[in-house]
Amino acid sequence: MTTESPLTPPVGPRIWVDADACPRPVKEMLFRAADRARIQVTLVANQLLHVPPSPWISALQVAAGFDVADNEIAARAQQGDLIITADIPLASAVIAKGADVIDPRGENLTGANIAERLSMRDFMQGLRDAGVQTGGPAGLSDADKKAFGRALDTWLAKKRRTTGL
Repeated sequence: MTTESPLTPPVGPRIWVDADACPRPVKEMLFRAADRARIQVTLVANQLLHVPPSPWISALQVAAGFDVADNEIAARAQQGDLIITADIPLASAVIAKGADVIDPRGENLTGANIAERLSMRDFMQGLRDAGVQTGGPAGLSDADKKAFGRALDTWLAKKRRTTGL
């Protein structure tokens, strides 16, 4: 079951956000960019999300379950869309469809670097499965926020040039 708030039909590329683990500062940057650039931003999560009132911002709630939100994003993403996620398998799936990916720390995930990221993810998962404590990622730093803002602005500028966004 999915629920989505009413939208102005999007024209051109969209931004899909893997919102379950997306940091608040990143969401706030995306909200400002949606209104400024007039681009549809959709947050996808298995919990109810509150988004600011805007014809350019919506939330899509999916059923609870492992990878349900990721699978919904992968199914809906199209060539030219931007996906915001730190989930490497989701990034790989949407890159294969021609979408662009930026992680919340501002790193562009591409066809050129996704195989390496998948290998590292699998290696770390193997360590965790063997009982090794690998720790989690560090908190989002000011440098990460700036890097995300730069990557988002670069993507928006490229889309403006190529699609008239």
